[in-house]
Amino acid sequence: MYNLPYFKEQDHEEVLQFMKEYPFVFLTGVNAENKPAATQVPVFIDEKDGKLFLTGHIMKNTDHHKAFLHNNNVLAVFTGPHTYVSATWYDNPHQASTWNYMSVHAKGIVRFGGAEELVTILKRLTLHYENNNSASATIYDNLSADYLAPLMNAIVSFEIEIESIENVFKLSQNRDEKSYDNIVHKLKEQDGDAKVIGEIMEQRKSKVFPS
Repeated sequence: MYNLPYFKEQDHEEVLQFMKEYPFVFLTGVNAENKPAATQVPVFIDEKDGKLFLTGHIMKNTDHHKAFLHNNNVLAVFTGPHTYVSATWYDNPHQASTWNYMSVHAKGIVRFGGAEELVTILKRLTLHYENNNSASATIYDNLSADYLAPLMNAIVSFEIEIESIENVFKLSQNRDEKSYDNIVHKLKEQDGDAKVIGEIMEQRKSKVFPS
């Protein structure tokens, strides 16, 4: 991972909040042929007894499921907003442009659960993303047994005990204050991720340039 100290967020709670805001992760591992396998899944992030866990579910007998069964060491990559930053916005524009982004890499050990754990995660997942609306037709408790039976046989729950977390919040912390302010201004003039990054940089300015 890009490992420069001024692009690292030291506040654990802020890193944890980022993970919870962007829970659709790239989950990667290595198969029996020593080749990479990966998928993208939504996860829940929980703290238990001082340890961090990711929970979710995947389809059985896929390349990634087989890889995780072979080698239970996995990497979950949380990615947030990202955007191009033009060097023409710097006080001295005669240098390379760059890309601002936020990312967290969580490494850990994956364990697959049984039928009860699968039901628990599906109930939690469907209710959460239906905004806790227990009347929603699509939550687990409101789906028929006939509909659920073949699906439940095709998927499996997982829990990842996190062993290490690294982050990069690359947000122009290495720029002078005048350039930083202009980057924020230029990004906020745009839409989408560019505007989001600009707003985040504006909120974080006091950490980058403390009074």
